[in-house]
Parts: sequence; structure tokens; C-alpha cells
Amino acid sequence: MAVTDAAIDKIKQMILSGELAPGDRLPKESDLAERLGLSRNSLREAVRALALINVLDVRQGDGTYVTSLEPRLLLDTMSFVLDLHRDDTVLQFFEVRRILEPAATAMAAEQMTEPEIEELRAILEALPPNPTIEQLVANDLEFHRRIAVGSGNSVLCSFIESLSGPTTRARIWRGLTQAGAMDKTREQHAAIYEAIATRQSDVARSWATVHIAGVESWLRKVLP
Repeated sequence: MAVTDAAIDKIKQMILSGELAPGDRLPKESDLAERLGLSRNSLREAVRALALINVLDVRQGDGTYVTSLEPRLLLDTMSFVLDLHRDDTVLQFFEVRRILEPAATAMAAEQMTEPEIEELRAILEALPPNPTIEQLVANDLEFHRRIAVGSGNSVLCSFIESLSGPTTRARIWRGLTQAGAMDKTREQHAAIYEAIATRQSDVARSWATVHIAGVESWLRKVLP
């Protein structure tokens, strides 16, 4: 089990056992980390993950609270990828992305202007060395949006943009729980950019396929 997953599970058990009730404030970070046998970094990542799916409410300057969800629902929320997509709809969205985005990326390698390619590079460089998952996903969404626009096909771009929303939560969860996901995303984005910048449409298509298929493959493993 990944460290973040283990940390999430420990907090979940505190809630489900009734030790933390809806509306309760979590103990101070240092105290809770010591009590659960976690590093403070692992605890922060777990809190961030639970806040993203509305199990915890982080109030700046006040503390972190359990939301008003019922304990039974909190357990369900922990596996939100499964619970919200029992019909594999999210996988179908990724399958469509895997068909459309490589084509758009190949077209972008041929169609993007030099200023547009420079803007694409600027997006990559805007990501800090140690980004939060929110920064990484926002950067990822903008990177793919610019490539879709750069394909020069407004209909294809509209289709691709419509796929972003339904896949965002899965991308966030992967970034939080899969070891090396952040580094892999950065490396693959850089490879896609280089292929576009050097006008290698077939290489751009291949890297885009690898990039999207990687997320899809991870999701197939975490779904039943």
C-alpha cells in the first residue's frame, strides 16, 4: 500500500470508529502525525486528498474538520473513483481520449505556429520543481488544452475539451496515490513538447498515446 493510501486509511478508521465525528476538528498536525506513526508530509498529503473529495474541510487559520457527511458515506467517499464510476464510464472517457488526443497532437506538430509552440514551452516551465497535485493537474489540463487548440481543428478541440472534466478527478487521485506519477507526467509532457517543437508528428502521436494510456492502465488496476 502506498504511503499516502496508508495515511488516508488511518484517518478513515478514526472517522469510522467514531473517534472523529462529523464536524470534529482534527488534532494538531504534529500530534496527529506522532499518534498515527506518520511523517508530517504523509499526513499532509492524506489531508489534501481527503479535502479534495470533501471528507475533510481545511479552514485556513482555523484547522481541519471532518465534514458533515455521515460516517457510512465517508467510507464510500474514500473509493470515489469506484463509487462514482461503477459503470466504467470514466474508463470510456479515457478510451476516447486515447483515440482523439494522439491525432490532435500529431496535427499540432504540423499546425502550431512558432509563438504557440513557445507558449506551450512556457506552460511546462511555469510548473514549479515540487508542485502540489493541484498545480500539476491545472498545468496538465492547460498543456493538453493548448495542444488541442493547436491542432487547428475546432471540432476536434471541442470534443477533447469536453473530456477534460470527467477525467480530472481520476487524474488528481493518480497524482496523489501512484508513486512517481508526477515525475512521469513531467517527463512525458516534455517529450510531447519536443516532438511538437521539432515537427515530428508521428513521434508526437506516439508520446501522446503512451501518456494517456498510462493513466488509463492505472485506472484499470484500481477499478474492479
